[in-house]
Amino acid sequence: MNKVKNISNKSKALSEGFDAHVLVIRLSAMGDVAMTVPVLRTFRAIYPTVKITVLTRKFFEPIFTGIDNLEVYHADVNGKHKGIFGLSKLSKELRGLGISAVADMHNVLRSNVLKNFFSLHGIKVVQVDKGRAEKKALTRSKNKEFKQLKATHQRYADVLGKLGYPIDLREHSFPEKMALTPEILKFTKKSTKKWLGIAPFAQYKSKVYPLEFMIEVIEQLDQGDIYEIFLFGGGKKEIDLLNNIESKYKNVINIAGKLSFEDELKLIGNLDVMLSMDSGNAHLAAMYGIPTITLWGVTHPFAGFMPFGQPMENAILPNLAKYDQIPTSIYGNKVPEGYEDVMNTIEPETVVNAILKL
Repeated sequence: MNKVKNISNKSKALSEGFDAHVLVIRLSAMGDVAMTVPVLRTFRAIYPTVKITVLTRKFFEPIFTGIDNLEVYHADVNGKHKGIFGLSKLSKELRGLGISAVADMHNVLRSNVLKNFFSLHGIKVVQVDKGRAEKKALTRSKNKEFKQLKATHQRYADVLGKLGYPIDLREHSFPEKMALTPEILKFTKKSTKKWLGIAPFAQYKSKVYPLEFMIEVIEQLDQGDIYEIFLFGGGKKEIDLLNNIESKYKNVINIAGKLSFEDELKLIGNLDVMLSMDSGNAHLAAMYGIPTITLWGVTHPFAGFMPFGQPMENAILPNLAKYDQIPTSIYGNKVPEGYEDVMNTIEPETVVNAILKL
């Protein structure tokens, strides 16, 4: 796999030898950043002579490893690129790279400011259409328009199409599996069991499967002695919980806090199955073509955030007959009274059976 090049702090134009130089803006969050990867892989395959630079946070750089002729520029939005003057400085740095067009796949206040700076210098900017009106209709409690909306991956592809680079995501090809580092092998050793990743957390509690149910799932899978179960998470509280689970089961290994983000991605890319909430880890696994089972709370795949290439049967939903206001929000931050425990309607056996099927 090719290593992503970092071009932070370089002002020399790097687009020589290419027909054009497209800047892609996607600053956060991790799941959304990961969803750009299949789009950019497809773009690279169809337009090999167009240079790509991704403007994102430094932490996300490893997500783009393996895409040829793609470079990452770090947005230091809490430091030198903070505020209007910092963004002005950032736009000047980016213009110095020789960019010819901008694909804004973020479309927030910061990227809108950058858009204005680029437009003043005659650089074309196309911003993603987030479909806010459609999503509002999908999530409202009255007169809900319950239907499948355009996938976020397709919304990103549409941005490139409007810049003159139409792509068909059906032409996407997944990369070969990445080699495991010595640090990863300390945990995996030479296990020939099936490798199952479990990411039991999410940003909002409304999207987190009850811990006691998840432990039931882990216990059933551990008893079969056919899986190596790798737990993913972050933050002291999550790490402590996962360490406690690891200590009770033979085939469970907690990865949280023990590997670099780059190595976590390599391990994810070598899994046989990932079990995740509606969260960033689902998109990280899916961008490598790993079969990914997702558990959904008050959110719903109809909003367009189904992991890339995953069939709908891999999405396990709560009892929608009982909780007919789902989805109540796009990201899980709005929970109506009485909807706090929607995930309790997903039985552990349902989750186990989905994993066994895959």
